[in-house]
Amino acid sequence: MDSLGIKEELKQRIDSEDNPIVLNAIKELLFPEENDPIYIEKLISRTREAEKDIEAGRVYTSEEFKSKLDELFAKLAKRK
Repeated sequence: MDSLGIKEELKQRIDSEDNPIVLNAIKELLFPEENDPIYIEKLISRTREAEKDIEAGRVYTSEEFKSKLDELFAKLAKRK
């Protein structure tokens, strides 16, 4: 089944579901980070680290970043 078919099946099943426990479980599966204090703390921590990197000059130009992405994609393509 392709993505569109899976989405349609899921939509139909969700529309027919009345149990709030099941619906909340689906919501948690799709959006685990919402209201999760551990996730929020990780985001704050990563933001602080990024700010320190910027202040220390550990940044890439857009060209350097694109080059690094190209290298990564080339490595991943070789694995297949």
